[in-house]
Amino acid sequence: MVQRSGLTRGDRRRNDRIEQLRRVIRADRAILAIDLGEDKQVAVVLDHDGRVLGRRTVRMKAFALGGLLDWAAGQAGRYGFAAVVVGCEPTGHRWRSVMQLADDAGMGFVCVQSLRVHLAREADDYTRDKTDHKDAVLIGKLIARLDCYLPERAEVDWARLRHLGARRARLVTEATRCQQQIADLLGCCWPAALDAAVKPLDSTTWLACLSVVVDAGGDLAGLAVAGLDAFTMAARARVAGFGVSRLYHRIVRAFFTSLTDPAGVAAQRPGALERAGLVLADWQHTNTRLADTQDRMAGVLDALGLTALVTSIPGLSAVGAAVILAETGDLSRFASARSVVKHAGLNPAENTSATFRGQTRLSRRGRPGLRLAAWRAVWGALPHNSVLHAKFTHLTRRDTDRLAPAQARAACAATLLRWLHAIVTSRRPFDPDIATGQRRTGRPTITMVAA
Repeated sequence: MVQRSGLTRGDRRRNDRIEQLRRVIRADRAILAIDLGEDKQVAVVLDHDGRVLGRRTVRMKAFALGGLLDWAAGQAGRYGFAAVVVGCEPTGHRWRSVMQLADDAGMGFVCVQSLRVHLAREADDYTRDKTDHKDAVLIGKLIARLDCYLPERAEVDWARLRHLGARRARLVTEATRCQQQIADLLGCCWPAALDAAVKPLDSTTWLACLSVVVDAGGDLAGLAVAGLDAFTMAARARVAGFGVSRLYHRIVRAFFTSLTDPAGVAAQRPGALERAGLVLADWQHTNTRLADTQDRMAGVLDALGLTALVTSIPGLSAVGAAVILAETGDLSRFASARSVVKHAGLNPAENTSATFRGQTRLSRRGRPGLRLAAWRAVWGALPHNSVLHAKFTHLTRRDTDRLAPAQARAACAATLLRWLHAIVTSRRPFDPDIATGQRRTGRPTITMVAA
């Protein structure tokens, strides 16, 4: 009779993860834990029981720590260890330099999450005492307990995509800031202009009209005297700068009417309009750089041979997929689609014990940038993806345990990440029959079921 172990799929995956870590953090390797800083590095060598075998503080950049690794290897040898495994927190980009040095020296390398170090700091002596020397020891103890992970060693294209994704995120924030600043300035000095369109800052016609006012030095009275036809011709001459060729005349007429509206702080109007013009120029420049960055990201996706695969998902653009993949890195490094969802913090976190059933919420313990990228992609995909739309409708239906629309979109974002993992790892395009569970792939670990 076959004896079943009773292990769950999660148990097996955790066991596999422990085996992978144990192949690096071997019993014959001492642990070199480094608390990384800009110019000061604190390092300790420990055994697997947490005993400190050596300690050193050096004042140099992270890329110059080759001598420190040689010292650690010698120190470990004096205590009978054959080699060293190096570990640190993933601080900025400095840890990548240390990883490269460890790889070149044939040493193992692992990372410890900063949150784990923070929690270990309080658990160690029930205080919040923090020093570099103490943190280095805590990092080493966490490595000995396998409370660490094997970091991604990204290939050239994946590394480039991640850097471009970080630049795009900054440019999107900058463009949003410019929009909000223009609305805030006009709301103070000339609120009537904001009523000329339903969404003025999304209207190219409204922006062209604002450019006319800015180029006229904020002379609203002079533009009003010149008449509607002259104002329309001036706006038509500027609308091409916003990527379109036609004006929406209802907005032009409403904007022209607002020229004579006295509402607002009159004393602030000349200076605020001048500043709004400068911000508008910054916004246009930011949009140009943003478009260039997105083109580069799409080019990297082409180089990876993924464009046709990811855009096979209806409603997902190449740029939208590239933004998500810039946050995840190579999806084949994840053991399962669920791991990607947990990496984004979109997995449900239960709160149950015995007969108690608390409220289940999103964990939000993952990568915020990935969570945001998936959330934004869902808004564009829902109107065009019938499978995703059906899932959203089912989750918000009245005759079920209905979710709020925001909760349903979060569930759809998790589904989108599962689809991407299945498509990228299997190199098969999106299939709605597989996505809805009507047909299986024959590979359960990468199934695309939309649950």
